[in-house]
Amino acid sequence: MSNRPSSRAWHDGVPLGRYVVYDRIGAGGMATVHLGRLASVGGFSRVVAIKKLHEHVACEPKFVAMLLDEARLASSFRHANVIPTIDIVEDGPSIALVMDYVPGAALFDLIAVMEGRRQPIPAAVALSVVVHVLHGLHAAHEAVDPTGRSLGIVHRDASPHNVLLGTDGVARILDFGIAQASSRLQNTLTGELKGKVAYMAPEQLTSRPVDRRSDLFTVGTVLWELLSSRRLFLSCLLYTSDAADERSSV
Repeated sequence: MSNRPSSRAWHDGVPLGRYVVYDRIGAGGMATVHLGRLASVGGFSRVVAIKKLHEHVACEPKFVAMLLDEARLASSFRHANVIPTIDIVEDGPSIALVMDYVPGAALFDLIAVMEGRRQPIPAAVALSVVVHVLHGLHAAHEAVDPTGRSLGIVHRDASPHNVLLGTDGVARILDFGIAQASSRLQNTLTGELKGKVAYMAPEQLTSRPVDRRSDLFTVGTVLWELLSSRRLFLSCLLYTSDAADERSSV
């Protein structure tokens, strides 16, 4: 499933600050992503992706803080294998994130397509994707603040849903919405589990402290799935807020 816009996607845009918001091109647990355009003087125009909170959580301080955290973390470093956040705009009582638009599809969609065809993903493709993801995560893990202090970023959800395969052949990590960092405004509560259980490291699944090794475990799980054409861990739920309610098996 590609997020490349059709001609129809450019109709009936809604103004949002200096941007115009068009059709939805993606959705997640707390937000939707829309096609957008920045229009400026002299006919300057730029296609962007705009992430807006779902209406039922748009005014809740917890979710606004999470979106702000995501913007701050994603803009604290730059790397070719990470989708950057380039702006934050007011969206009524809430906010919206403006990100680089990269035409392509999620790794999750590629896996589903190949499963439907009963064909394996070529090993060379799988390895290339994972190497790109590791480069992007390493940049996040090594990010520092202006004083040189580590930001302590751990993505915590580097699953196939959050890997974008660009039509340019580059894989990029996205969505730092639940990432751990030393400077977060909104922190995960003790016992609260965020992410996709089938790809979690044991320490994350049991609500123990995580570090960059937890992300490496997730990427290793993804690589196993790409090479074997099946999940390493099966889970009855993708998302949960209570570790006690979740069961996974190999």
